[in-house]
Amino acid sequence: MASRRRFSYQWQLFIPLIIVLWAVIFGMAFWQFYNEREFRKEQIVRQLDLVNARVIDLYEKKYDWEPFLNFVTRYYRDLPVYDVLRMTVYDDRGHMLKCYGEPIDINLGETMKQGITKRTDGDGDSQFVPEDKYFYFMQQQSSDGKIRVFTLLPFGQDLLPSAPSTRFMLILIAIALVTTVFAYFSTRYFGRNITILRSVAERAAKDPSFIPAMDYPPDELGDISRQIIHLYNTRVEAMQHQKREHEIAMHAIEEKARAKRQLTNNINHELRTPIGVIKGYLDTIVENPDMDEGSRTHFMRKAQEHVNRLVNLISDVSAITRLEEGGELIATEEVDYHDLIYTVSSDLEEAGALGDMRFHFDLPLDCKVNGNYNLLSGMIINLAKNAVAYSKGTVCEVVCVAEDEKSYTFEFRDNGRGVGEEHIPHLFERFYRIDSGRSRRAGGTGLGLPIVQKTIMAHGGEIEVMNRPTGGLSFRYTLIKYRERRTVVPS
Repeated sequence: MASRRRFSYQWQLFIPLIIVLWAVIFGMAFWQFYNEREFRKEQIVRQLDLVNARVIDLYEKKYDWEPFLNFVTRYYRDLPVYDVLRMTVYDDRGHMLKCYGEPIDINLGETMKQGITKRTDGDGDSQFVPEDKYFYFMQQQSSDGKIRVFTLLPFGQDLLPSAPSTRFMLILIAIALVTTVFAYFSTRYFGRNITILRSVAERAAKDPSFIPAMDYPPDELGDISRQIIHLYNTRVEAMQHQKREHEIAMHAIEEKARAKRQLTNNINHELRTPIGVIKGYLDTIVENPDMDEGSRTHFMRKAQEHVNRLVNLISDVSAITRLEEGGELIATEEVDYHDLIYTVSSDLEEAGALGDMRFHFDLPLDCKVNGNYNLLSGMIINLAKNAVAYSKGTVCEVVCVAEDEKSYTFEFRDNGRGVGEEHIPHLFERFYRIDSGRSRRAGGTGLGLPIVQKTIMAHGGEIEVMNRPTGGLSFRYTLIKYRERRTVVPS
């Protein structure tokens, strides 16, 4: 298919090109032949005019004009083209004085007036060009009228060529053949490049992901073809990149919408339970006005517990929403992380939030991080409450396990029972519960660990969770070191 197309394109270029080239070559050749023929004709006429004028001039200057005529006779006899030349000189009495070739009738001039007159001067000299009999006829007389010169040249076979010579035609045909061969290979060369570009266009139309990479000749046409292909490939790559970015953006939008829908559904589900319980307790109290004081107090305390749980849930939802939508805009400052952990540890122990667990920490004294004090404090409190509620261990602690030029790596861990490995990938999901019933009895909202993750991510760090080989959970996270911003004062 490609070879037939290349052949077709080649002949579409070759045939018009060769017609134009042959027309130009043969047109210019025959135009040159015509000009040469006219030039030769003009030269003959000028020479004959000169002979006539010379004879009259010699006579008027009293020179013997017969030697000149003898010279003309010898000169023109040596040229075959002038074999038919006729020249005759008469005196004023009509006697023939000199003759070259067949004598010319003295009365021929009168009969020639029936032809086409080309020139007549003031002395009565006339040149006639008969329509179809003579090539040249001239009669001229001296100023005193004593001699008259007649010159006549009939049409001859060798006088003016009627067609180009065989040698001229052979040279012309050779030039045309050389031009034809050159045109054939040129159009074949161009046809190949056109075929390649056509093939690229057809494949690109059928397959938008097609990226052509073809071999082109090292010349200007090849450079143009390569540039076209380069522009096409660049455009295709840009479109593919734009398409990928669009798909990623759409996926992110869809994922965000899905997460919001899931969050809304989870919030509705989580709110329904405490609200239902609170309503049940309050309805029971209202419907039983004679209820004893002990039962009334019991129901009121249960309702209060679920109200507190509802308040905590709303607070956590607000916190995680704020972190997701404005995490990059949180205000950060220099935070002494050693001092922060010490303060959180004291507050938890004084509030009795740790129960029977103990809180330890091992951090460098000059541990300065770039962060938000309140968010980082809330993160540690969430991890500690999670350990107290679910680990069943006796100790939780925060230690610095590594550092480099840019960040610290910390680990919050407990010595509890840990979780099943199948739950590890889901611990940072909203409202994910390993044991739903037990988690609700423990008062958790299901958003503590997602808030911890979002807090670390908002600070530019990373966090991962794993089971410890010795038992318990380990949360390993990074925080960026604080670097004092230096103001450059111009000198």
